[in-house]
Amino acid sequence: MSLCLGFAPLSAFGQTANTGAGGDPRTSVAQPEVSGKPSAVATTSIQATLGDAADPTGLRRFLSDRGIILSFNAIADILGDTNGGTRRTATVLGRLDMQLDADLDRLAGWHGAAFRVEAYQINGAGLTRAAVNDLAVVSELEALPSTRLYELWVEQQFLDGQLAIKLGQVAADTEFLVSQTATLFINSTFGWPTITGTNLPSGGPAYPFGAPAVRAKYLPSPNLSFQVGLFDGDPAGPARPWNDPDPQRRNRTGTNFRLSDPAFLIAEVAYAYNVEERARTGRVLDEPGTVTFGGWHHFGRFDSLRFDDTGRSLADPASTGNPRRFRGDDGLYAMIDQTVYREPGKDDEGASAFVRAMASPGDRNLVDLYLDAGIGYRGLLPGRSNDTAGVAVSYARISPSARGFDRDTILETGVAMPRRRFEALVEATYQAVLGPGVTVQPNVQYVFHPGGNVPDPRDELGRRIRNATVVGMRATLTY
Repeated sequence: MSLCLGFAPLSAFGQTANTGAGGDPRTSVAQPEVSGKPSAVATTSIQATLGDAADPTGLRRFLSDRGIILSFNAIADILGDTNGGTRRTATVLGRLDMQLDADLDRLAGWHGAAFRVEAYQINGAGLTRAAVNDLAVVSELEALPSTRLYELWVEQQFLDGQLAIKLGQVAADTEFLVSQTATLFINSTFGWPTITGTNLPSGGPAYPFGAPAVRAKYLPSPNLSFQVGLFDGDPAGPARPWNDPDPQRRNRTGTNFRLSDPAFLIAEVAYAYNVEERARTGRVLDEPGTVTFGGWHHFGRFDSLRFDDTGRSLADPASTGNPRRFRGDDGLYAMIDQTVYREPGKDDEGASAFVRAMASPGDRNLVDLYLDAGIGYRGLLPGRSNDTAGVAVSYARISPSARGFDRDTILETGVAMPRRRFEALVEATYQAVLGPGVTVQPNVQYVFHPGGNVPDPRDELGRRIRNATVVGMRATLTY
């Protein structure tokens, strides 16, 4: 088993029961109690059940009285590829997250400042690497076994809490591109989406990586936020002939602290509406929601997936073999989280939905268009008011340059082969709360065109990887 921790972060802005994933006001009634997404917020702990037995030495209470919060979250996934993919197999994957948050005002008299250090201990095998070979990694826990630093930062607030500057090692997926409803789902794409994880160097500054960064967040009102982050653009460093092609092996411990790579800049604006308590009319228009718009730019250089530096197809035997180089890369995105139904007389039971869309240039990226959407329902079954059920879908379109390269290869070689088109996913899950801080979560996923419709490396005839069916169970313990 492995653990992941820290779903109740202490920040310069503080956390309340009304805080949503990513630190924005909670507008999704279907936000789950526990999630493996780094942006999520845990609302309960096993300590509530254990009482004094949860802190037998009094250390946790002693530290809390001085503004230091220790939190731990253990998550274990059992996942099996029951059909399709490259082979039938099952894996066990775990993560332990250990997080320390400090209110530096209470601890050291440093007004308006907060500190965090967070580390993961990851073990087991991931099903995407073992069998499915999809772009949308089956579990957001999946990473190579390691003990690694995730985040290490100081945050200072100004203007009575309206402005906060964060400096240190930061992960973009804790605050940017976050859907509160989507934190329910197990597949990684419903956190840091496939399009960014695939197109950015080393997958971008997102789990399992943080990167040296500065982030500024401005709240002119409780409903409106602006934030911008400037990150080192390659948390593992570039692949070279003399080092490992896998970025997780190039940065095994999360302590590379790279500062010399071309930068990654991301910015977004979010508006939360209908957050204030009001008489419930039963109309969707009166329910809370958040609409977000954002974009990113990477200042590095990116290779064409189809043409060389003379304009000839890379599939042509006469090609130089040197891809055309592009200066910079970009992405634009929009999303909405919306509570769509609330149980009569209940503030914390009902349904929420989310939709996200993102696009990047098709001449230098493997994925040029990404869409996902889903719905979650908290309290769906009678007598299970804390359980959350959900269904979500995602779609990642393979770019014209990658599709064109496949066509060129077939024409040049005369050999039939699968042509990449898209990858799509459907996930259904149910999180059952067994007690404070303890959940189990059965999960089913169906992956269309794993890898975008690529050949199966285990198939002697070169046929594509078949659509995959994944079933599994997750267990979590939060302390």
